[in-house]
Amino acid sequence: MKLIYLAILFLTLCCTNIYAQDNDLALAKQYTANGDQQKALDIYLKLYKLDNQAYYQPYFSALINFKKFDEAEGITKKMIRKYPGSTEYIIALSNIYTQQGNAAKAESIFNDVLKSLPSDHNAIQNFAVQFYETGNIDYAIRILKQGRKLLNDNYAFAYELISIYRRKHDKFALTDEYLNILPTNPAYLSQAESVLPTLYDEAEDFDMLRVELLKRIQKDPQQIVYTQMLTWQFLQQKQYDMALNQTLALSRRTNDDGTDVMDLCRTLVASQAYDEAIRGYEFLVEKNDKNNPNYVPAKIELINTRNLKITEGRYTQADLLSLEKDYTSLLTEFGKNGRTVFAMQKLANLQAFKLHKLPDAQALLEQAIKVAGTQPDLLAACKLDLADVYLINKQPWDATLLYSQVEKDNPNTSVAQDAMLRNAKLAYYTGDFNWARRQLDVLKSATTQLIANDALNLSLLISDNLNADTAAKALKIYARADLQIFAEQSAQALQTLDSISKLYPGNILEADVLMAKARIKIQEKDFAGAVLLLKEIAEKHNYDLWADDAVFMLGDIYETQLKDLNLAKHTSRR
Repeated sequence: MKLIYLAILFLTLCCTNIYAQDNDLALAKQYTANGDQQKALDIYLKLYKLDNQAYYQPYFSALINFKKFDEAEGITKKMIRKYPGSTEYIIALSNIYTQQGNAAKAESIFNDVLKSLPSDHNAIQNFAVQFYETGNIDYAIRILKQGRKLLNDNYAFAYELISIYRRKHDKFALTDEYLNILPTNPAYLSQAESVLPTLYDEAEDFDMLRVELLKRIQKDPQQIVYTQMLTWQFLQQKQYDMALNQTLALSRRTNDDGTDVMDLCRTLVASQAYDEAIRGYEFLVEKNDKNNPNYVPAKIELINTRNLKITEGRYTQADLLSLEKDYTSLLTEFGKNGRTVFAMQKLANLQAFKLHKLPDAQALLEQAIKVAGTQPDLLAACKLDLADVYLINKQPWDATLLYSQVEKDNPNTSVAQDAMLRNAKLAYYTGDFNWARRQLDVLKSATTQLIANDALNLSLLISDNLNADTAAKALKIYARADLQIFAEQSAQALQTLDSISKLYPGNILEADVLMAKARIKIQEKDFAGAVLLLKEIAEKHNYDLWADDAVFMLGDIYETQLKDLNLAKHTSRR
């Protein structure tokens, strides 16, 4: 019983002492934070005397923090004598000399550590970590490099060196390290492609990377990973032709199935490098036989890319007819089935909106929606397009039924909201403004921002013009012009818009008419003409519904079409 009592008493005293020491430590930290150095150091010294090893680090840190280097040196040398096998105190002494600016002494200690470095991976790593944590990053790097020599492994500590170089923002060393490990660790390629742009500040950095890659490719041409990274480098500098040349050369050399070329072509399309993408897809079509998994996708994407190139730029009727022939040939070769429904859809859109072959487009889409096994999203898209054709082809009843069917079949989705918006626009085009406005008011809270914005703008347009008799009549003509713009019937739309001011002079649709004409100019790729109209809206109708949209569209045209970044920036600040 007496022994139990003594044990309890001993534990109580120990706990009390530990609690008291913890309180002292917290108090010392508070004094340090408040800048009351003497009170803090007195407490740290008291704790250090109680337990040298346990309280050395906080006492040492406080001494360094208050620049008491002599005292820090004294306790550190004492700990070295007491624990001669511990590297912690030797490294701490080196840190003191570094903090003092005594580089020679710090270097001398470091060299001693370097000479005695064991040929042990964990020990080397531990030394480097200790130097790193004391702020001696360059010493940590030298330790790791020396460790590579001792272990006779040029790829050891790659992860640690990469992390340190990133922290140092040493883009040259980081680049070299990535290139060093890529042949044995190609999985690092995606990381390198993600990290390096965050350090590269200018075009010259990418030039440096290209030079280094070319040196290594020349030295070891079999390393595919270097060619892959060179392709990526060309993409970063928008040298799309060079990027494609590298990938094509690699595909020829390895005689692969062209998957890398296919992936690059998709990237090129996303970057609007259509000529290069077309050349890549043509290579795949010529290279692969019909049993190759990339043959059909390449042939399809070749035509789609030609479509984008033609329709997004200035084109002639001959361009459109050539594209129509490409799609027709594709459907002849592969048939009209689940794999080619998307081609049927694109051909129908081309025929309806560019070639104005409404009966052909309608017939093709009616076939497309009957193809078995079509993906639900694609089927819904084809139905919406068919309803659009019905609308343009003066079959509004068929159009509204199909819009409603898509909305019902895809509840609580963006597809349903799109169908609902198109149905509301149909009502607007045909002069049923009250019903259109009710539907548009529901869509103002649509989850898709573009749909919500369109609904809001159209609802405001109707509300502003519905009550006044003259304005309502002018709005009917404007809505008819809007439908003609949608159908890409530019000449008819302009004629209709011009009639508004003649029939109803002084109406309040002046800014709306200007915006409609600007949309026509953009449709026709007449961006200079669109700029004049948008500037007129921004300057003369700056309180109108369209003023903000006009400024935004101006900035976009300057930046993406006219390539005038200065004007784009100036416009965005208006």
